[in-house]
Amino acid sequence: MEEFYRGFAQRARDLAEKADPFTKRRLLDLAKRYDLRSSGSTHGRAPAPRATPPTALFSGPGEA
Repeated sequence: MEEFYRGFAQRARDLAEKADPFTKRRLLDLAKRYDLRSSGSTHGRAPAPRATPPTALFSGPGEA
């Protein structure tokens, strides 16, 4: 499994070389995450939980 993540990390770095600055940053960040996984570290940053708006925002007076 380590080899799998190392391969993905390298692929992300290769793509980052040809990408615009915004995409390059994102790809390099992704490569770092794959590196953490390949080393077996669980101290990597977990994705932020999705914020789901309360249902009160979607239902109220005047809505069908």
